[in-house]
Amino acid sequence: MLFVRAIIALCALVALAAPKAHAEDPFYKGKRLILIINFAAGGPSDIEGRLLAKHLVKHLDGSPNIVVQNKDGAGGLIGATYLGELGPKDGSMFGYFTAAAWTYATDPSAYRVDLKSYEFIGSQPGNSVYYVRADTEPGIKDAADVMKARGLVAGGLSADASKDILIRLALDMLGLPHRYVTGYRSNSSARLALQQNEINFFSETTPAYFSVVNPSMTAKGLVVPVWYDPNYDGESFSAPKVMEGSAVLPFQEFYRKVKGALPSGELWDVYRTNLAVDSAMLRLIAMPPGSPPAAVDALRAALARLNNDKDYAEEAMKIIQFVPQYETGPDINARIRKRIEVKPEVRRFVADYIRSARK
Repeated sequence: MLFVRAIIALCALVALAAPKAHAEDPFYKGKRLILIINFAAGGPSDIEGRLLAKHLVKHLDGSPNIVVQNKDGAGGLIGATYLGELGPKDGSMFGYFTAAAWTYATDPSAYRVDLKSYEFIGSQPGNSVYYVRADTEPGIKDAADVMKARGLVAGGLSADASKDILIRLALDMLGLPHRYVTGYRSNSSARLALQQNEINFFSETTPAYFSVVNPSMTAKGLVVPVWYDPNYDGESFSAPKVMEGSAVLPFQEFYRKVKGALPSGELWDVYRTNLAVDSAMLRLIAMPPGSPPAAVDALRAALARLNNDKDYAEEAMKIIQFVPQYETGPDINARIRKRIEVKPEVRRFVADYIRSARK
């Protein structure tokens, strides 16, 4: 009897001491993740998103498969809203979004599911380089020559897209007469239109500019870069690392060069507000509202590890001439939700500005 009792007691101790296998398994063990990219295949968002997926999986405990799906349209809004409305809330889907923050900041009603309720994994700053065809009349040899341009045709993705608004704001501040053509499904589509001379003015993110535009168009004399968007934190400007030492000027300095003073006024205030959102959060990585905390934590931890991945950095430099650094951490929700708030007067101005482009 004593022996039986001893065996029972020993079994009880082993049961208490033994870890529960299912509780210790990584959340993503044996699972598949779907990554939604809100722009078309072949564009900079797609290239960066797929590069992220390829290397992020190495840092996700459990080594799940990641399958990429493109859901483009409406300046990225379709893919971003799809995640919140229809995305499964079991941790099996996340999104890599461009311009989602600015769309929400200026028109929260565009999201039927409040963007602030999404679970944010991280964000990446972004900047754009603006360029013009060299054969735009009367001929563009250097950046300042754009001020003499005749027949300027600026291309865009959607009237409410951050890219389009920044292009129009800059041209309007400079007083450059232009025709605005929008509706291209992606940067690559608009770039092709520029090569075919349907448009002659466009902008690209710095990775896309240096990896695609610079070698294929700038170096061959087809286009001339005119200015770039600087980083702006709400108080001061700074140059993104990739633009340090470049002969291309940030917009405010280009404006001062050709106008003799720094820009000011309502258009300038809206431009800076746009930069304060976009330069901090051009790319957003998010999960649907209500996703499991374990899944959210696992992705944030993997993203933090990705920032120190030498193989990722090496391939990123080779493909996009740029190494993304993602802001993440346990307080990323609070930080992003605070940043996507803008003043009501800015929202009203942007709404009117978008309407004026659609007339």
